Amino acid sequence: MKVVDPWGDSDVKIDEALVKEFGLKVFSKEELKKLDHYLFDRGILVAHRDFQFIQKSMDEKKPFGQLTGIAASGPLHFGHKVDVDMFMYFRDKGAKSLFAVTDIDAYCSREKILDMKMAKEMALNNANHVLALGLKDKEVYVQSQQPARYFELAFEVSKKITENTFRGIYGHVDLGKIGANLLQYADILHVQLPEFFGTMPTLTCVGVDQDPHARAVRDIAKRLPYKFFQPSFGYFQHQGGLQEGKKMSASHQETAIFLDDTPEAACKKIDRAFSGGRETLAEHKKLGGEPDKDKTFELLKFHHPDTKKVEELHAGFSSGNVTSADLKGFAKDFVTKFLKDHAKKVAKTESAAHKIVYG
Repeated sequence: MKVVDPWGDSDVKIDEALVKEFGLKVFSKEELKKLDHYLFDRGILVAHRDFQFIQKSMDEKKPFGQLTGIAASGPLHFGHKVDVDMFMYFRDKGAKSLFAVTDIDAYCSREKILDMKMAKEMALNNANHVLALGLKDKEVYVQSQQPARYFELAFEVSKKITENTFRGIYGHVDLGKIGANLLQYADILHVQLPEFFGTMPTLTCVGVDQDPHARAVRDIAKRLPYKFFQPSFGYFQHQGGLQEGKKMSASHQETAIFLDDTPEAACKKIDRAFSGGRETLAEHKKLGGEPDKDKTFELLKFHHPDTKKVEELHAGFSSGNVTSADLKGFAKDFVTKFLKDHAKKVAKTESAAHKIVYG
């Protein structure tokens, strides 16, 4: 099986070959009809492992949980916003929900996080932004503030995975990343302990580059003595960076629009974003553009809430009636308003974020 690096910044796409190789399932038309969110409509959340148990719980109004999270390894950007949007969708569908800001994980697995002080400072930034995006205080936690039972589970998990298994899944045995992974597995599984939500189906939505974690934790769930449900996973396409070839990543700041960027800085990045337009305006109007290659259109596809408008822009750009300048102008207006509104919310959530991170 292809080894995917969950700590890397390659833009791994979900296609037919990958679905087959990884043993994933694509959401059927019948399933998509029940999932009324633009991330499903636009082919962003496209594949899963055992989502049928989550759908059954929603249909029958039975309890289900979700655990999603982000590593506190850098400032949040629009690519991270997809995680939060999907989390809020299933929360509003009735999921008992927890969102992890993984400060210890970030320290263990990222060389650039030099100490736990730095990890917590980054976690404070991240927690502040996810609260401003719409998460509730009680839904968000950092690993370093978790109770003892959570850490006990992480140690229990350590006896259910071997060095050979770890090497086979990840392609290496890095001690820091092993430590980080044990906590990630505990993040996903601890919600089913009686001290938390109790035994129930759970969902975690991730980019497909995180599937190594999914395969490992699903196997571990079967080996523990708690009769856990195997966690279900949903897989979304990564939002690409504003330049070609990489996912939007804090490691490549020119490719990402950060949630704490000024509108002016964000607009400059949009102006420099890779275009699917033709070399000249005359060619563009004659031949039409390629919106599916255009990074500005991709930004709107992932984040603009009006599907009708997104479809109009796709059709207009394809026909040549909408130019690259038109598309970038629309995106800059959208992002400017979003960032201004978001900054006001961030100012109101600072104290709650501080309490989450430092107690």
